[in-house]
Amino acid sequence: MKRAKNEGFKLGFKIVRGAYMEKENKRAKRKGYPTPICEDKEATDVNFNAVMTYCLDNLDKIWLFIGTHNEVSSYMALQLLGQKGVSLNDDRIWFGQLYGMSDHISYNIGAESSNAIKLLPFGPIRDVVPYLIRRAEENSSVQGEAGRELALLLEEKHRRDGQYVKRVE
Repeated sequence: MKRAKNEGFKLGFKIVRGAYMEKENKRAKRKGYPTPICEDKEATDVNFNAVMTYCLDNLDKIWLFIGTHNEVSSYMALQLLGQKGVSLNDDRIWFGQLYGMSDHISYNIGAESSNAIKLLPFGPIRDVVPYLIRRAEENSSVQGEAGRELALLLEEKHRRDGQYVKRVE
């Protein structure tokens, strides 16, 4: 940050939560070095939110892509932007989730006229499927989010079905 300020350039950050916690811990143990990641999910969440807050506090020098399926972090970012008086569609801030995961977050952020995107991984099956399985495991392990997301999808389907019926009548 100091160098960016001194030399007059902007930094771009994509922040994501650690998806390889078990793999990285095993690798560090096998190779005999301290683990490079947070010790648990709670510490990861605290660290992610601290980094996100730092970036949002320094938007004069940082452009930020917030890649998370975590609802608390996503809405925390929106709240911080509101407190700072930063427009929700400011080009310096983008939100992203994987296509088919955490759609309620993406759609609600998008409904607030924020910059929200859905990511669609593609490539050889041998690379994409393991990646998507890790994301699904990570996403569904977060305090029953998969069940909650399914309930939200069903609720939205019923809402849309009701709108369709009203238009036909």
